[in-house]
Amino acid sequence: MTIALITHPSCELHDNGNSLHPECAERLGAINNRLIASGVDWVCHHYDAPEADWSQLERVHTAEYLAKVRSIAPQNDELINLDGDTAMNKHTLSAARHAAGAAIQAVDLVMAGKHRHTFCAIRPPGHHAYPDHSSGFCIFNNIAVAAKHALDHYGLERVAIIDFDVHHGDGTEAVAKDDPRILFCSSFQHPYYPYKGADTDVAHVINLPLPKGTKSPQWRSAVYERWLPALEEFKPQLILISAGFDSHMEDDMGDFNLVEADYVWITKSLCNIAQRYAEGRVVSCLEGGYELSSLGRSVTEHVRCMAEYTGY
Repeated sequence: MTIALITHPSCELHDNGNSLHPECAERLGAINNRLIASGVDWVCHHYDAPEADWSQLERVHTAEYLAKVRSIAPQNDELINLDGDTAMNKHTLSAARHAAGAAIQAVDLVMAGKHRHTFCAIRPPGHHAYPDHSSGFCIFNNIAVAAKHALDHYGLERVAIIDFDVHHGDGTEAVAKDDPRILFCSSFQHPYYPYKGADTDVAHVINLPLPKGTKSPQWRSAVYERWLPALEEFKPQLILISAGFDSHMEDDMGDFNLVEADYVWITKSLCNIAQRYAEGRVVSCLEGGYELSSLGRSVTEHVRCMAEYTGY
């Protein structure tokens, strides 16, 4: 079996302007190095992501916001701050368009039957980006753009987004909550940034706000009791994953205590559901994960699991 792995060189050129910033280019290097060292790279079919065009981004983002991003994108070595957490250098607009383009290409590949499973090694991440503003290192909401592409371009009726980042995917929720074609499931530390999601009352939004210190048994139990039955009832025609690995016990961007085995468990669970209802189609996009060693290991096991999946 092979898995599509999609990235683009521009994603390594985006710079937040601070050598100590956790959302750094070295994240992609750590993933690539671990994939090679583990031998998993041999089962990856590599693709260079295209740029998302503006009409594709407008399925999620307002024309006014996209015009703002275009107009202030640096052309030289200056740095522009979109918000308190999110910066742009001269490569950022290209990186953000390629990141969203990777998610779109991943959908195209699985819908065409060229691959059942895809992983997008991309930055900037996307799940905090709202339709009308950036937030939390995120400029365009890659996973939401992928969902809308699947729904509007391919005519799918049910798409599930699963977000296991330690931070709530608030930008994705803002897109999904008004579209019942999307089942959005997010697990996250609460109370914690972005301090949203715990009181959401929308039938097709399944949030799991969990306390600081949450370990594997508590997290798996919550997923098993809330997400898996909802997915079985929803019967998604495509599963999209906002794959945030900052819920790992070694990552100090949060206070969860998950390990690689947990990511394998949820990946297998989602692949099983995709096999039953979605012709096996799974698209995964990198979100968080900032401790380089645990990030590399976790992504490798996530990718390995998808590549080796044969229907457990």
